[in-house]
Amino acid sequence: MALLQMAVRKCLILLLAAGFLSGCKSDNPATPGPVIPPVSTTPTQYGTPFAGVPERQDAVIYQVNMRAFSQGGKFSGVTARLDSIKALGANVIYLMPIYPIGQVKGVNSPYAVKDYRGVNAEFGTLDDLRTLVDAAHARGLSVMLDWVANHTSWDNAWISDHSDWYLQNSSGIIQSPPNTNYTDVAQLNFNNAAMRLEMISAMKSWVYTANVDGFRCDYADAPPTDFWKQAVDTLRNIKTHKLLLLAEGTRSSHFTSGFDYIFGFNFYGGLWDVYRRGAAATTFDGLNTKEYAGATGTQQVVRYTTNHDVNGSDGTPVALFGGDAGAMSAFVIASCYKGVPMIYNGQESGMTTAIPFPFTSVKVNWDTRPDITRAYKQLLKARNGSAALRHGTPTAYSSADVCAFTKTEGNEQVLVLVNVRNATKTYTVPAALANTTWTNALQGGAVTLGEQVSLLPYGYMILKK
Repeated sequence: MALLQMAVRKCLILLLAAGFLSGCKSDNPATPGPVIPPVSTTPTQYGTPFAGVPERQDAVIYQVNMRAFSQGGKFSGVTARLDSIKALGANVIYLMPIYPIGQVKGVNSPYAVKDYRGVNAEFGTLDDLRTLVDAAHARGLSVMLDWVANHTSWDNAWISDHSDWYLQNSSGIIQSPPNTNYTDVAQLNFNNAAMRLEMISAMKSWVYTANVDGFRCDYADAPPTDFWKQAVDTLRNIKTHKLLLLAEGTRSSHFTSGFDYIFGFNFYGGLWDVYRRGAAATTFDGLNTKEYAGATGTQQVVRYTTNHDVNGSDGTPVALFGGDAGAMSAFVIASCYKGVPMIYNGQESGMTTAIPFPFTSVKVNWDTRPDITRAYKQLLKARNGSAALRHGTPTAYSSADVCAFTKTEGNEQVLVLVNVRNATKTYTVPAALANTTWTNALQGGAVTLGEQVSLLPYGYMILKK
């Protein structure tokens, strides 16, 4: 019986991988059975594909940590605040993992996925997720899901049904991700073609069943480049949807795999070096060049001053970068130098309390710092209204204490000056920019630059003409 079951299982796997299901036959069949029609591998499309997905270079990404976002920690809590996210100036919402979480060896991490095709009841139902996506689309907001391709929880059904889909040692024991302390998850084997097909099939299914607009791919530097190329090519073949794809990694090969974005880990490290260790503001020039190596066309780097990882480990931007003024100063650089900005829920409220893993002990306090929220709105409004700020070509003019650059797009030019020190600094205006008249992009009004500019502690100016 065991051998027969194994034979039937292998037969089913091979036929499913080919995209249809039919009966397995023995060598001496009896009367032929009824013909079973093929089963479609493409789920029925829920809703209408969203026509308002922004061009990759025009995105402003807002990261939602479901557990911390609202008191109830539900999809409905996010739906209730979509107008606020829209008003902030974001146009893409990225939801942290929404899948059931494993319990075996678990630490309650959303990144220990038990079922790639399921919805975590902690957050609500599939209908609740669809309601969120529908409401976001109605407001002109796209929605990306977090995808965890590298590993699964230890009680994922794949563990018992397809142990060969996992990395094993010489004794056949499934392993955790090598060279990490991620003992709550099991490492997948990317040499296994069947696993890849099922992973990509599950990924595709969310485009249809929840009508989402893309994925942020977790720990993207771990799976091999050829897997990502296979996955991205398959997703791009969904012609009914325009998808935004973000690799949470630094490899330049992510660009060649077809991702829209990579993650600005190094630029964040530069902010740390400049604001906390006194490194020169010229640091950003070299980092910008390095992070864009391999990018072609409009491919971008996502830049940030906090996210769910570093918020818990390093602290909030307010704690890291010298208070409210320093946090805003750092975000001006991250959002304007080059690339696509990402905001982590709560930073626009000036939160001083970090949200530690596993994100269950702290809730975001909304609307407590309207002055901080106003500053974020003002900055993002200026950015969204300026092609030069969004994706103009930067020219560096930084000094040791002032990050300075121009960006040009068509006939529009902007000049950004950011004091990275907690002391007033005098900046010598380059000859090419001295004695020129600009418009203040944040407050309005004319500004004439002389040969020097005085910037208050962590002060910044964004000028345009």
